[in-house]
Amino acid sequence: MSGHEESEECEVIAPAGAPPGLLEAFWRYDKALLGNDRPTLDELFMRGPHTIRGDGQALLVGHEAIAGFRSARAGIPTRAVVQLHVQVIADDAALLMARTRDGDVTGLQTQLWRLDGDRWVVAAAHVSLPVAPKRIAPFDTTLWRVVGDPLAAATAPGPLEGIGVAVKDLFAVAGQPVGAGVPAWLAEQQPQRDSAPAVAALLDAGAHLVGIARTDEFAYSLAGTNAHYGTPPNPAAPGCVSGGSTSGPASAVALGQAAAGLGTDTAGSIRVPASYQGLVGLRTTHGAIGTDGVLPLARSFDTVGWLTRDVRTSAAVAGILLPGTETVAVRRTVRLPEVEALARADVRDAFTAAVQGLTESGQLPPAEVVELPRDLLERWFAAFRTVQAWEAWQAHGSWITGHPGSLGADVAARFAQASEVGEEQAAAARELTAAAREQLGEWLSGSVLAIPSASGPAPARSASGEEIEAERAATLRMTCLAGLAGAPALSLPLLRSADGRPAGLCLLGAPGADHSLLTLAAGLEIAP
Repeated sequence: MSGHEESEECEVIAPAGAPPGLLEAFWRYDKALLGNDRPTLDELFMRGPHTIRGDGQALLVGHEAIAGFRSARAGIPTRAVVQLHVQVIADDAALLMARTRDGDVTGLQTQLWRLDGDRWVVAAAHVSLPVAPKRIAPFDTTLWRVVGDPLAAATAPGPLEGIGVAVKDLFAVAGQPVGAGVPAWLAEQQPQRDSAPAVAALLDAGAHLVGIARTDEFAYSLAGTNAHYGTPPNPAAPGCVSGGSTSGPASAVALGQAAAGLGTDTAGSIRVPASYQGLVGLRTTHGAIGTDGVLPLARSFDTVGWLTRDVRTSAAVAGILLPGTETVAVRRTVRLPEVEALARADVRDAFTAAVQGLTESGQLPPAEVVELPRDLLERWFAAFRTVQAWEAWQAHGSWITGHPGSLGADVAARFAQASEVGEEQAAAARELTAAAREQLGEWLSGSVLAIPSASGPAPARSASGEEIEAERAATLRMTCLAGLAGAPALSLPLLRSADGRPAGLCLLGAPGADHSLLTLAAGLEIAP
């Protein structure tokens, strides 16, 4: 049985004969699976956005998503291929189905192999691993607090039928407590009687809840590094942070475990994980979606939003959660050099090239540069942070004071600073944020503001606290603009850093222009 030396007991059935090199590639692939040889597995999967891998829990689309899944994958159970069927369906394509055995249980794996030049690669794969009866598959607790099958079923048929949603652990879900990323807080909570209106609306439209996904502590972070539960995986940038505070829902969507991630965005908590993980992330107009049943951080800036893998799905969710579908004409693209300068050089270069290409091709309206008065951005940012800190302490300060040691060091330090903001200081800051909203409203009227979604790609998990904090400080000066304006902001996976990590291009519209942004984004395409 030439070509199957890796499993001498395997029966190979190939009615038309196996093309040269195919069985050798299969056994190399099987050996890499058993050894968790990620470089070889990445090599043997077809490059590009259309490669597919599925199993009993998730469907991954694109080589990057599949490679990211493997970055968090442990070795699979020991098993042997006992029977291999080969069906040649074209000169450059073959379907292989392998029956596996692990003790007294069997599994099945199926692959569509394509000939790429002179080598065979996997274009699509489905895996059913040998699982003993009644064995319960574990779920990733860095990503999920609780999952179900589903956790909550659709309450009516509708346009979102088949859409699985990961819900940030700030939203009320009937029958479940709200955990807020803090174990001590969760231990004191009772199950919610009713779901938050935003959750209920999705269920009424045919969507189902996959589970409740992790958040940073009280949503007061942008990194996704929860001190208690760990860091959810980032399949688009393995070894890097996921981005927060809508970290769990973002990872669930990026991994293909949910089609949409429902979250909140106060200072970038949807846009940053979208940027880090190559997703579409929409922060909606402030107040457009009610926040009843959502644990607050800073009510002046808190908004509901969501993450998806494509604009079409995001628009479908918007059709349910946002009233009306009207769009407004966008006449110009605003650029703010002072804001763009906050980005890392390679991200800034990619952003500049992308915006120039989109405006020159007519996909975005002509660009107009607006120069900010000296130190205005810094004063706006300081006012934003002051109001956010004041409101965060009003929301959670009493509980935090009564539960010392319940927060991780970084979030605890943030709340400690917030506790020092006085009422007069907050009132003065609110005056400046009101002036900022008026000025930004003038710039955004009939316009779209284009900025990088974050100052850089996702930092490595091994980065120092100082590095992550520096990234956070620069990013917040960008993301605060949408909060100050009360404006919708849409992060799109259109940029790449020099080392290939994803980065977002963010479009801000005038308040109420949510559908306009989605309509505009649907037609954007950057030439390679």
